[in-house]
This record gives sequence, C-alpha cells and structure tokens, in this order.
Amino acid sequence: MSEQIYDVVIIGGGIGGLMAAYRLRKNNPDCKIAITERGDVLEKRICIAGKEKSCAHCKICHITSGFAGAGAFSDGKFNLGTAYGGTLGEELGEDKANKFINEVDKILNEYCTSGEPVVYKSNDELRLKCLQNNLRLLDMNVKHLGTDNNYLTMQNLIEAIGKSGTDLFHFYNCKSVDKEGDVYNLNYDNGITLKARHIIIATGRGGAGFVADFCKDFGVKVRSNHIDIGVRVEMKDIIWREFSSKIYEPKILYKTKTFEDRCRMFCFNQGGLVSAENNRGIITANGHSFAQADKKTDNCNFAILSSIRFTEPFNQPTEYAENISRLANMIGNGNVLVQRFGDLIRGRRTNDHRLAQNTVTPTLKATAGDISLVLPHRILTNIIETIYALDKVAPGTANDDTLLYGCESKYYSIRPEFNEKFEITDGVYIVGDGSGICRGLSQSGAMGIYVADCING
Repeated sequence: MSEQIYDVVIIGGGIGGLMAAYRLRKNNPDCKIAITERGDVLEKRICIAGKEKSCAHCKICHITSGFAGAGAFSDGKFNLGTAYGGTLGEELGEDKANKFINEVDKILNEYCTSGEPVVYKSNDELRLKCLQNNLRLLDMNVKHLGTDNNYLTMQNLIEAIGKSGTDLFHFYNCKSVDKEGDVYNLNYDNGITLKARHIIIATGRGGAGFVADFCKDFGVKVRSNHIDIGVRVEMKDIIWREFSSKIYEPKILYKTKTFEDRCRMFCFNQGGLVSAENNRGIITANGHSFAQADKKTDNCNFAILSSIRFTEPFNQPTEYAENISRLANMIGNGNVLVQRFGDLIRGRRTNDHRLAQNTVTPTLKATAGDISLVLPHRILTNIIETIYALDKVAPGTANDDTLLYGCESKYYSIRPEFNEKFEITDGVYIVGDGSGICRGLSQSGAMGIYVADCING
C-alpha cells in the first residue's frame, strides 16, 4: 500500500471530500483516489449519548468524526444559494458559486432514495416583520432532507464512491505531511504512509489543528478568522411555528444596542432535540431535527451566537473559544450546562428541582447550572438582548422556562492563503469548513466539486 502513488488523496470524508471524490471519478474514471478519515465508517458511527442523553467522552466523537463528517447526523439542511452558509459567492462570484451549489443538489437528489425532500421558499411577510423590529431575516430557498433521510443519502453516496474504485480508509488520522520531489507523503498515526501527487484537505472545523500545522510546515501564510460563541436555545415548538412552517429555518441577525455587536440566530431545528458534541475533549451543544413525524419532539431549538473578530496582537481565537467551553465543562462536571432563562435574568443558578418543574422538558441530559459564571459579560449581554429582540417577532421566546445550553461555539481559527483554485501550495488544495470560508453543507460540497474540476483541468 505504501508504494502505491495516488493521483489524489483526500484528507477527510465529509461532504466536501465526498463531492470532490465523486467529481474526480466522473471527470477521470482512471484517476487513483483515496479518502482517509480519522473516524469510523458511517454505519458504525453510533453515539452512546443518543441513548444516554449525555456525552460519553469517546476518544473520537462519532458525531463530529467519521465518513459523511459532522453533517452525517445534521438535519440535512441544504441552502440553495449563497445568502448564508459561507462566503463562496465572494470567492467565485455569485453565478459560479450557485452553479456548483446546484450541482451538489443534483448529486444528492440522485442518491436520496428514502423520501422526497421538502423545499422551503423565501417569505417577504416574515422578512418585513423582522425589519420592523430591528432584525434582519436572512432568507433563501432551503431544502430539508431531515436527519434520517440525510443519513441514508450520505450512505448511498459513500457506497457509490467506494464501488467506483475510490479507496476508503477509516481510522486514518493524518499527523503530518512531507514532500519528496513531486510526491507527497501523508503520515498517519497508525504507522501507514500514503503517497500522492495531489492532496485535498477536507478536514472540517475539527481539523483546524492539522491545517495550522500543515501551513506552518509548508510556509503557507494564514490569517485569523472570527469566532462565534453563545448558547443553544430550546423552547416549545409552537412559539416559532409561524416562521418554521413557512421558511423552515429562520436565520436572523441582530445588532445589539449595548455594544453594537452582531448576534445571529441560526441552526433552527423544528420539533428537534439538543445534542452534545465532543470536540477534542471539549463538550459543546448542538441540535438536530428529523423529517419523520414520529421522531419529532414538542420543542424547537436554535443557536444564538455572538460574533467576535479579534485584532492584533491577539491571534488565538480558537483557543479563546475552547477555554470558555472548557470552563462550562468544568462547572458542569464534564457536561454541557443548562439554565432556565428566568433564572439567568434573576441572577440565580438553575437546580434540578426547578428544572423538573419547567414547562419545557430538556431533550438533552445536561447539568443544571449558571451560564453567567462562564460567558464573558459582553457575550452574555449580547445574548440576553437578542432573546428579547426575538421575543418581539416570536412572543414567548423570552419566557422564564426557555432553556439555554452552554456553550455552543463556531470558530474558524485560521484561513490559509490560496489562489483562485483554492490551492494553498503546489498540488495541495483545501475545501469545506476547514478552509475558513464555508459554514454549511451546500457550500462545502460545492467547493469540493470546484476543486476537483481544477485538478482535472
């Protein structure tokens, strides 16, 4: 195996890497391709927390790592445009970016055999309602597969890629890369080395450390990106039904009055549940929803995150966000914290007794506590202001029994410099969330297809 030279080795089996492999094979059936993934095959990615409702601190998180990536257990939302989900439109131009996003959609339609996806259209009435309350609704067409249908679609796609002749390696964690002449050596922690003429880095956000090390080793210039940090919010589903029944996922921006910072509401899950993720040993909150009616809950959940863009000389935004989340784990005895909004406003911690009497039943087994002991004053103030602002368009959002889970973080620590092909050094390309420009499935997949086309020329 170590003597074989691949035309392309793709590091990471998320949607960016899968779409790149799919397109490479379509363009050139004789291309020698391998995908290496630090996690397990999709069928064996079983999260214990799904049964226990609390994170089991697995060495490799089955939610965030493995074939199909972190998106495998998402609720399968595919944005059919560039209004949000990354800045691919700025990089390629709107027309070209939308072209590749549409191609991702066509490929997924080919392998979606478990049910007809639902497409939610933009809505002027809701956009106006938000504008009248100093909120900005980011609205475009969204296709919803649901967590169950999304899983099966990814399963079908991976199976097709494997049958086409692409080598799929699981539990291959790439530790370093070096170069001999025109060939790269990819060194894995299982002792195996693969050789490749081209590399596509598709590690996702979880591979930020690998990307940083690679850039340092090969002299690739990088720049820090902003981070988003905040909470996952859970309440009765009916409160946001006016929005979710019409556009499925409300993504709303708010400029806070106290600090004039940007806060965003996104990752909305209708009838969903809150989940825990293990990110390099740090447990953070997230959310999922299902397409099947019998799997829906009485709740909805979404993230409210405060955006922070650091300036020089500080250049460790990811470490900053991780330390805040690590503090939440410390107070939560190794788990995510949960607090009633009414308790937060009154300056008291939530205890098990008050949580048991809450009208909103938590869908994640989290530790009752006080989020104000974790989040910095500026971020906490932004979140509270945003909740009250959202309450104006969806009355009940600021109810005492609304639950806040902490912390939830989205960070894009570095953004490597690249050319128009997303090539960061000779023969090495970067796609997906790990590039610093994608924040969703559609744009990550589109980036993978685009890079594959660039390689095939």
